[in-house]
Amino acid sequence: MAINLFGISSVHARHRARVAVRMATRPEVSWMVIVPLNAEASPFRLEGDDLMLAGSPIATVERVAADEAVGGYFRDDGRAATLNPNARSRCVGCAFCPNTLEAAADPRLAEERELTELLATMVEQHPHRDLTELREVTVSTGCFERERAAVDHLIGLRQVLSAHGIGARIGFLTSVIRSASAFEELAQRVTPFVLRLTAECFSRRDLLLKASKAVLTAEEMPEVLRRAMAAGHATSFTYIVGLDSLAELSDGVSKLMPFVTEFPNFQVYQAHNSIMAGLRAGGSDSLEFYLRARREIERIVSPIGLRPAAWECYRPLWYFTFDGESLVPPC
Repeated sequence: MAINLFGISSVHARHRARVAVRMATRPEVSWMVIVPLNAEASPFRLEGDDLMLAGSPIATVERVAADEAVGGYFRDDGRAATLNPNARSRCVGCAFCPNTLEAAADPRLAEERELTELLATMVEQHPHRDLTELREVTVSTGCFERERAAVDHLIGLRQVLSAHGIGARIGFLTSVIRSASAFEELAQRVTPFVLRLTAECFSRRDLLLKASKAVLTAEEMPEVLRRAMAAGHATSFTYIVGLDSLAELSDGVSKLMPFVTEFPNFQVYQAHNSIMAGLRAGGSDSLEFYLRARREIERIVSPIGLRPAAWECYRPLWYFTFDGESLVPPC
């Protein structure tokens, strides 16, 4: 959590990089973090392959790669895939989003042929992957401005997957699909499907979010999730910890959880420059804020029985334990 919050100081000049880290205390588990490597004020320093804190090595860095907005990649040891089919790097609407710092390597894909080519390219890059074994294909993009365009894209994606013998659940990160009729159409033509509502924050939405997200108010979010559930879909939401006060976080999460079937994606807020730092909620520049947020979320979510899957989030609040329960199987 602290690495995500403070970033890493190093000789690299990258604003953002994908860094594979093994903690010295638990070297059997490798974690992927996406952080700035030019954070001069960070207490973490990369020296060679050693990640240092207060002059002592605390982790080994196995790999450093540029955080490019690519068209697609595998996760969960190949059992899940994430697609960026609508040019995620071109979406620059939300004030806190770091996409403007990424290399624009992801094309806008509008045709089934291009989606097929994207899947083929992913297989070529990972020749040992069997796409028919995929459990979930997540569409991660912020560039669908209209509900009809998003639904049409999901229908096309399901057709492409089915043509290749892939029955994986489709997950979609969005706030533009909201109507009962849209969820009913998805139930008829796209299932299995999981709505991952891009809530992001509950306060200052008109300031922090682009218009297509801000138009969905915090008060309306539970009803959108309820509509998706009523149509038979799985539901979740994404939320950036550090933009709201702890009281606003607690109130908003409590109202959404009755309409959620999957553990939400809670992310540590990363401020990559002074403007982003100015968007923080009071006190959220300290690790204590996120520890308190973690305890509050555990209080709300733990009785429901949902638990985080570490591979689903690169900036999570949980790694080895959740509310005292182990999340990592013993060696």
